[in-house]
Amino acid sequence: MYEIDFNAPCHIYFVGIGGISMSGLAELLAQKGFTVSGSDRNSSNLTRALEAKGINVQYGESASHITSDIDCAVLTSAVKETNLEFQTIRERGIPWLSRAQLLGQLMKNYEISVAISGTHGKTTTTSMVSEILLHAGADPTLSIGGILKTIGGNIRIGGGRHFIAEACEYTNSFLSLSPTIGMILNIEEDHLDFFKDLSDIRSSFRKFAELIPAEGCLIINADIPDYREISDGLPCRVITYSLGKASADYYPDRISYDDLGHPAFMLHSPGTEPQSFCLKVPGLHNVSNAVASIALADCLSVDRTAVSEALAAFSGTARRFELKGSVGGVTIIDDYAHHPTEITATLSAAQKYPHKTLWCVFQPHTYSRTKTLMKDFAKALSLADRIVLADIYAARETDNLGISSEDLRDEIKALGHECCYFPSFDEIENFLLENCINGDLLITMGAGDVLKVGENLLGL
Repeated sequence: MYEIDFNAPCHIYFVGIGGISMSGLAELLAQKGFTVSGSDRNSSNLTRALEAKGINVQYGESASHITSDIDCAVLTSAVKETNLEFQTIRERGIPWLSRAQLLGQLMKNYEISVAISGTHGKTTTTSMVSEILLHAGADPTLSIGGILKTIGGNIRIGGGRHFIAEACEYTNSFLSLSPTIGMILNIEEDHLDFFKDLSDIRSSFRKFAELIPAEGCLIINADIPDYREISDGLPCRVITYSLGKASADYYPDRISYDDLGHPAFMLHSPGTEPQSFCLKVPGLHNVSNAVASIALADCLSVDRTAVSEALAAFSGTARRFELKGSVGGVTIIDDYAHHPTEITATLSAAQKYPHKTLWCVFQPHTYSRTKTLMKDFAKALSLADRIVLADIYAARETDNLGISSEDLRDEIKALGHECCYFPSFDEIENFLLENCINGDLLITMGAGDVLKVGENLLGL
């Protein structure tokens, strides 16, 4: 594998530079003195932000983009063998790395590198940890899978010894990382267009845990079924946390909620008296994320007062139960949830939020996930009072596998719940304008572009 010399900046070209992680890494290298350029399918807020920082971004896919002065290329996992730029890179013998390989090489430059993994909650937990370290004055370098308001983006170049990164399991990319501390939030079926089954996924998380050196630490959720299969026999220290098991090292009790669904809880942890914490983000799932973050902060010897203050001030990241505004007395929230467990967590949190009728406009993400988890999606979405479905967002897929949003609509109706499907956002928006009333709560939900529905209604 090609090794980048970070003391000798060169020209790095990013294929798929507009992705949330790719754009952040591109910005990071540019700040370190590298010449950075790249391409993406379309212009976006992220690519325009890169261009504003002097990074050359080209649009479309063309062999002509691969110029002779490129020293190394970085490819997103979505790039296929048929990609013209990738083909040209290989034909010319230009060294290339995957996004995860680049991230792994960057992590080696830091004394403490933290990789936060799990099927759900990675972005929020990485953001919580980031807020804690920033509040404590640790000056960390951050690579987050979402936009954190505090830093005005998803990347931060720090001068300290900490590198905090979100670690995605898709295509086993997290196995290219170099963590001294690893975190596993949960393990569930997902990305079944790559993994064979849950056993295959668990095997990858075990391999991720095995990356941690003997002097390092693994923080793992003891609520994961048979979690010891992942953690037993590791040379590193293992710290457990749980929402319900008093046998775990860290666990909460006396959980309560305010009028907006924000939780407060009492934390039990080794060697300390129980301590109360309050959050500004809603839902029981965020209690779990916070407990994991506190365990990591203790591992990093962060003062508990700073931890408590940071968590009390943390208001979330973009697209995670993000309040977009209100129109006609209807409150509009946007959320990235695209897996049944995430949908259940978000809608359960929304039930504690003030509302008359809870509306959910859901855009399924990928045909393979929708087909495999169809019944689970139907059950999770049924937590809303009124459900509206958009077409499936294909993302990296091209084959619909004989599945559509109409199939999901029929599954929801079979459970006895009202559900509508419309093939265009215009039709969805018109339906909502006619049916949502003062006091209703509307959540746009999914990992695609469904947020446009709420933004259009708000005139953003």
